[in-house]
Amino acid sequence: MYTVAALYHFTRFDDPAAIKDPLLAACREHRISGTLLLAKEGINGTIAGTATGIAAILNVIRALPGCATLEHKESHATIAPFNRMKVRLKKEIVTMGQPDVDPVEKVGKYVAPADWNDLISAPDVAVIDTRNDYEVAIGTFDGAIDPETKSFGEFPAWWEENKDRFHNKRIAMFCTGGIRCEKSTNYLLGQGVDEVYHLKGGILKYLEEVPQDGSKWDGECFVFDARVSVGHGLEEGPHILCHACRQPILPEDKNRPEYEDGVSCHQCINDTTEEAKNRFRERQKQIRLSAERGEKHMGEF
Repeated sequence: MYTVAALYHFTRFDDPAAIKDPLLAACREHRISGTLLLAKEGINGTIAGTATGIAAILNVIRALPGCATLEHKESHATIAPFNRMKVRLKKEIVTMGQPDVDPVEKVGKYVAPADWNDLISAPDVAVIDTRNDYEVAIGTFDGAIDPETKSFGEFPAWWEENKDRFHNKRIAMFCTGGIRCEKSTNYLLGQGVDEVYHLKGGILKYLEEVPQDGSKWDGECFVFDARVSVGHGLEEGPHILCHACRQPILPEDKNRPEYEDGVSCHQCINDTTEEAKNRFRERQKQIRLSAERGEKHMGEF
């Protein structure tokens, strides 16, 4: 059983590059796998390992400048969620492309999972899912608005085009773990929206704390590791990943005529050229040859 920790924290790192190598070394020392992103605005990522290893790395991270109050969401996996450990330097720990957005300065009002149902049931509240379209497709809150964005960077343009729909509405937003809402709520406040709320701890915390029989969540929650999706109680969901388009599919989708392992699925069959598909086939061939030689494939999840 692997312990999985999803975490983020907005703070100000003067020199993220100076943090990278010592953090990577500590993760390797404690046999941690996953990805951590560092930027001048903070840290973000998901890591997995033993319970003691995760606890040790969380202590290391909380000792970084401004990270003493870092919170995390913890769950478990029966298979290794990641193949290796990566610490990467980025311009943003979650890319929105809005240089004036600063979650350290101010964000929307946090709403605990226990209070979320009452808020989103109010008639004067508009509920917006800030995740990407493929994430929304496998699960969301009842009545939530899907902006149908391909990436988080498209959210500001979507808001500008649709803001008139929300006149005299309170806005409640949510995402997987909370990080996107830190930026999206700051953005809306900067656009003059008076009352902006977001789900504290994100969908993961809601699924962990709110019983299924009292839940307004419908479906599964996409996660960025080998589990692909989780449900109530953070139990592993049924989804698998199409390794061509990196989108979630169900096991029965492998029986569809569009599916070819690592090459295409019903969602991406028309999105790639035959030349690209042939490259994917060659990649799959090399993976199979490595497996036959007993080598562990080190591809990214």
